[in-house]
Amino acid sequence: MIILSILAMTALVFLSRYLFLEPRLPLKINPEFQRLLKYSSPAVLTAIWAPIVFMPEGEGLWLALDNPYLWSAGLAALLAWKTKNVLLTTVASMAVFLVLNLVVFTPSA
Repeated sequence: MIILSILAMTALVFLSRYLFLEPRLPLKINPEFQRLLKYSSPAVLTAIWAPIVFMPEGEGLWLALDNPYLWSAGLAALLAWKTKNVLLTTVASMAVFLVLNLVVFTPSA
């Protein structure tokens, strides 16, 4: 049953991508719907990263200055806006998160 579910989801994802990406198919989307679809990627990504950054423990909103997720997300947003370099943004924000999480905000024993 699990294999059947995996195969069905694979077919569904492939067909949904194929219909929009194959140039020889006569499927055309009107301009208003295309404009609406431009907002779907940022909306999905925000739904993924916002709970990780603002509620990393899953308990409540964490907006304190000792939140390494918040600092790293802020740096990533700034770097992405200024440099438009995905690799630099990813590596720098991950490195800052690692340093903040392991060195700066580590509770002393």
